[in-house]
Amino acid sequence: MKVLIVCSGNAPNFDFQKHQAFIYDQVEAVKRVDSSIEFDYFFITDKGLKGYLRSLKELKKRLKAERYDCIHAHVAASALLANLQRQVPVVATFHGSDINDVRLRFLSLWVELLSKKTIYVSKQLLQKAFFYFNYKAQVIPCGVDFGFFFPRPKEVSKAQMGFAPEKKYILFSSSFDNAVKNYPLAAAALNLINNPNLQLLELKGYRREEVAVLLTAVDAALMTSHTEGSPQFIKEAIACGCPVVSTDVGDVKSVIENIEGCFITSRQPEDVASKIRQALNCVTPINGRERIQRLDNELIAKRLISLYQSIS
Repeated sequence: MKVLIVCSGNAPNFDFQKHQAFIYDQVEAVKRVDSSIEFDYFFITDKGLKGYLRSLKELKKRLKAERYDCIHAHVAASALLANLQRQVPVVATFHGSDINDVRLRFLSLWVELLSKKTIYVSKQLLQKAFFYFNYKAQVIPCGVDFGFFFPRPKEVSKAQMGFAPEKKYILFSSSFDNAVKNYPLAAAALNLINNPNLQLLELKGYRREEVAVLLTAVDAALMTSHTEGSPQFIKEAIACGCPVVSTDVGDVKSVIENIEGCFITSRQPEDVASKIRQALNCVTPINGRERIQRLDNELIAKRLISLYQSIS
């Protein structure tokens, strides 16, 4: 079986493993489980809907030159492009940036109609869709590589990252300028705590290997997003034993449920600050890995393989 991955590749100095880490990890897990499945890639380098549509000619050229059993397209715009050809069946994954945006939800509806199979990364995301077919839509979250994200001695990780041993560090879920992630709420909460030895770090520009160490070096992981699908940041933090504070977005509540040291917060700065203080009181790594074993990358890979085989 041969699968063509279609996704955005328009980030500056694009690196598949870095900029589309969740897709890269998923593909690698599938290959580990079933080495007979081959993957090829079509990265969309133009921006905007018109830019995506300009890529159609090149995509059709690729499909004429190579035989694929299916296309797996990630995010609605990529999936719409993939469906503008009708030669190869399309599996479309909605990750949240599409369904959570009302304007793009209309686009997602067309993707649902045209695709052979659709994947929603959380039940909450599926429930937001304008319409879906029960026979083709599935909830399959992105998995976690537990062999890559695991607890490490904090002192060693802090030294490796060059952190001051006397300071406390909180890792924000993305870059500060990502509007969806709601950095102003995080900043307001930190201002209320007003501790000069507490530093909020921006998750930006790190390699995957560095992120795995970073999540064991910081004292808490913070997500204040307006919307999410099924955030990898939360799952990977838990796998690394890092306390979590998050707004109730995507499937976060169900992922962190009953894990001591993990907290759901409202969007009030006072509540966020209170939950951060509680998270910082966790002196040992949280024990959440066992609670999220259902998200193991290889278990998710088996579900994907079954889906691929159902349409080949």
